[in-house]
Amino acid sequence: MTSEALPAPSPEATAKPRLSRRARGVGIQSKLLIMLLLASVISIAVTGIIGYVNGRESLREAAFEQLTTIRELRTFEIETALQTIVTGVMLDSRTTDTVEASIAFNAAFAELEVAPPPEADVDALNAYYESDFLPALEARSGNDYDAVSLQPFSNAGKKLQLLYTAVSDDYDTKLAITDAGDGSEWSSAHARFHPYYRDLVTDLGYEDVLLTNMEGQVVYSAYKGIDLGYNLFAPPTNGTVLGQAVKDVLASSTLDAVIVTDFERWVPSLNVPTAWIVSPVGKPGALTGALAVQVPLEVINQTLTGGHQWEEQGLGKTGEAYIVGPDHLMRSISRALIEHPDAYAASVISAGTSPDVAERIVEVGGTVLLQPIETTAVEQALEGKSGTILSPSYLDTDRIASFAPIEFADLRWVIIASIDQSEAFAPIDNFTRIVLLSAGALVLVVAVLSLLLARVFTTPLNKLMQGVRRVAGGERDVEVDTGTKDEFAELGSAFNGMSRNLQTKADLLDAERAESERVLLSLMPATVAERYRQGDENIAEDHSDVTVIYADVRGFDDFTSDMDSQRSVQLLNDIMTGFDELGASLGIERVRTNKQGYLASCGLSVPRVDSARRVVEFAAGAQALVARLSSQWDTELSFHAGIDSGSVTSGIVGRNSVVYDMWGEAVNLAYRLQGNDGPAGVFLSQRVVDRLGDMFPVVDAGLLTTRSGEQQTWRLTTEASRV
Repeated sequence: MTSEALPAPSPEATAKPRLSRRARGVGIQSKLLIMLLLASVISIAVTGIIGYVNGRESLREAAFEQLTTIRELRTFEIETALQTIVTGVMLDSRTTDTVEASIAFNAAFAELEVAPPPEADVDALNAYYESDFLPALEARSGNDYDAVSLQPFSNAGKKLQLLYTAVSDDYDTKLAITDAGDGSEWSSAHARFHPYYRDLVTDLGYEDVLLTNMEGQVVYSAYKGIDLGYNLFAPPTNGTVLGQAVKDVLASSTLDAVIVTDFERWVPSLNVPTAWIVSPVGKPGALTGALAVQVPLEVINQTLTGGHQWEEQGLGKTGEAYIVGPDHLMRSISRALIEHPDAYAASVISAGTSPDVAERIVEVGGTVLLQPIETTAVEQALEGKSGTILSPSYLDTDRIASFAPIEFADLRWVIIASIDQSEAFAPIDNFTRIVLLSAGALVLVVAVLSLLLARVFTTPLNKLMQGVRRVAGGERDVEVDTGTKDEFAELGSAFNGMSRNLQTKADLLDAERAESERVLLSLMPATVAERYRQGDENIAEDHSDVTVIYADVRGFDDFTSDMDSQRSVQLLNDIMTGFDELGASLGIERVRTNKQGYLASCGLSVPRVDSARRVVEFAAGAQALVARLSSQWDTELSFHAGIDSGSVTSGIVGRNSVVYDMWGEAVNLAYRLQGNDGPAGVFLSQRVVDRLGDMFPVVDAGLLTTRSGEQQTWRLTTEASRV
């Protein structure tokens, strides 16, 4: 297109009108930017403060609740563990074996009490105490003891200790002894009843099992410590909690009494802290003594430490649960002592523990009846209160402590679950840091977005101004697409139109893609289709264990010969759709189908150990389907199918017009089986029958000659085809 030359514009016409910065003031873009920034920053600040306050409080409450939950769980576990032992002791004390053992040991002990032991035996027993037991006791306890004061005063006790206690320093060795061979009635009773109590000790983990008579004398001990033969009502054990427990149980005159003692240092066990469960023995109205079981300290420690799985059970790197008694001493082991024995003494000494006690704790490797706990949590728990507070700990750290009394028997124990505040509140510190960083990042993002949005909103105005300037400069054929006086409305209308057009095109593309995908998946399995989409042209896979069926519906051509093509295709689709639906329910994969046959397999894409059973069930169902349709259409259709199992190869054949197919020996044999000119039915190879066993009834269908030789064939009977 041409136009006539226009005269040059005058300098006055080409001059661009300009406004001074003072006259223009603050531009629209700047105003919009300031408004967006102010609104966004204020919103971020208000939302951040509210979220920070609520989040910090929620995290704090979550830390408290988690610790309380752990404390309650440990309380339940320790009470359950103790109750299990108490129940076991009560049941053991009432068994016929225990009653008979009590009577037998009482009588045998009384018999040994009649005559004192020879002086030589007394000297030998003194030598055992002086050379073996006392050195071990004094090393373990740190105290000095007199050998004579620790020996039993009874004749029977001295005799039994010489026979069973003084024979070895190893308690396991003494536990294994059944009969000392002295010919006494006590040794006879021991040989009879000791295996039962030895099994209790080894199977249930008891530290020891004692039997006393009605006078408080220990007439039997599983481990044969120096408490064998002791009179618990006389020195040196008359002031012990065990002696008092036995006295109270025997005084109750009832079999229902059971007493759980607190820990005390038990000299016969080398001064190790020991708790007891005592239950009476005998019959109603006729007690014969008491059964005392030494509670294994390891059970309590394992329960309180959770098997040393602190971190996995929610206690992190510093948390622990422990028990404290009414004397403010621990009744379980400290986690810090287990994990950091070298630093333990310095930590507890800083918190106020005596250096001697701290060194003793590290030396013996235990805190029971040694480590004092003088904290607010313990004080409140001993007063019967429960709760969670912030409190200093015995490790000289500020901790969260969840406390509660343990309500079990007559024990006045309390349980404390605690964790360092720095660890418990670490999520709060992380949350604070995240909030500040997020707020700063949001302000930066909002500033950038506000600048971008301000430019977006003012772009239509700038375009209009540019158009005016071009016209004012003398430029022609300038087209400014304003549409209306409202450029924002026009911009929105243009965007909506564009969006609708793009969406329409996208929908058309999606529909075409979905249809292409459906057609592709109808031609081949998904795995093969994926390889084909990626450009793999030579796709072939070998399969070693597949069951193949080749089926044909005969009589269909004669039936549809007078029909129009649309009707005949519809009926054929009814048959093939029925086959496909039946195959889908049994995991059968159709390979290809046409008017001359239906080829399918099982175990091709998904290996199946029961592929033969599935294919036979499919064939029986397909045969029934053809029979039903034949009756419905009032015609004579027959179903012929051949089934074989073995190795096949599947893949894509062709380049321009691809076809997914399967071939191999199993396919060939299945095709030949269905292609016989005999009666209709489902014909199976010998390999299929071998896999099926007696699952389906079959009859001999004769021999079939193949390249590998003659093969036996079978036909599925009519009864098996009824689905």
